[in-house]
Amino acid sequence: MSMANKKQSGFGKWASSRKGQQVIICAAFAIIPLLLLLVFTYIPFGEMVKFSFYKMKYTTPVEKREFVGLANYIDVFTRKDCFGALKLSLYYIVGALVQLVLALFLATLLSFRVKGGNLFKGFIFFPYLISGIAVGFIFKFFFTRGFVFDSILQLCGFSLDNLPYWLKDQSVNNWTLVSTSVWRYLGQMMVLFIGAIMSVDAELYEAAELDGANKFQQFRYIILPSIKTIVTLNVILAITGSLSAFEQPFVITTGANGTGTYFIIMNKIAHTSQKVGLASAMAVVLLLIILICAALQKLFFEYIFKDSSSDDESYKAKKLRKKQERDTKKYVKQMAASAKGGK
Repeated sequence: MSMANKKQSGFGKWASSRKGQQVIICAAFAIIPLLLLLVFTYIPFGEMVKFSFYKMKYTTPVEKREFVGLANYIDVFTRKDCFGALKLSLYYIVGALVQLVLALFLATLLSFRVKGGNLFKGFIFFPYLISGIAVGFIFKFFFTRGFVFDSILQLCGFSLDNLPYWLKDQSVNNWTLVSTSVWRYLGQMMVLFIGAIMSVDAELYEAAELDGANKFQQFRYIILPSIKTIVTLNVILAITGSLSAFEQPFVITTGANGTGTYFIIMNKIAHTSQKVGLASAMAVVLLLIILICAALQKLFFEYIFKDSSSDDESYKAKKLRKKQERDTKKYVKQMAASAKGGK
């Protein structure tokens, strides 16, 4: 009993100490999010991976599920309506790259003093705050035959008979959907770039100007190397979002007329055809593709920014030398003033 009391008193003493309270508070705040993450993310993900090896429906009893091994994964790569739907992601990837370049250009301009810059930032960022479903319905009516977009083009002199069906014509409908995605996510990407660019030390620009660098060289050798982490993050988010495009094609066209992306086909297989095992295999394959793309992008950007990092360091060295020269001049002036006062 005495040993137990000693242990209990020792734990009570530790728990009442500052360090013990910090550990208990951190553990208490961490355990609930970790528990929620485990219950609602990792356990369902494990179940999905397990389902991908079975032929089953949602209502199939556990004992009647048929184990098929890798058959579902083979179907993902052999069925045209499954893996072939990833080809549509190329449209969204092109749109994402255009969005990236445009967001970086606007962010570079708006990071410095521009008249009406804050208002323009608000207008560009506002579409990101709108629900994806609402955006889908807005553009569904915007691009419908004879509605807003066609009316604007007619005012510009175009004939309605010469205009394509923006949501039905398979030569333009995917580009139409991509444009809605660019419109919505441009502001989010731009704001991330602005935050990164504004964190760059202003004295680096002064050092670059002393070196005779023009604005483009400042952008290439100062801004880009300084925000390479955000550039990599935005590219990864853009590519993964392109591979998993769902809201715009689902709401605007329901995947009809050749607009069915990988996610829409997976949704139909899972909830309409009730092929849960095949849909789970599609989800696992998509996850692996996203992870591979993210790893390749990271390696690519590390290689791209490797050469510019040395130039960035040279500008930092010039900044340090400039500061030292300024301090030296200040010290010389103080010494001269003190010498005059002594006389």
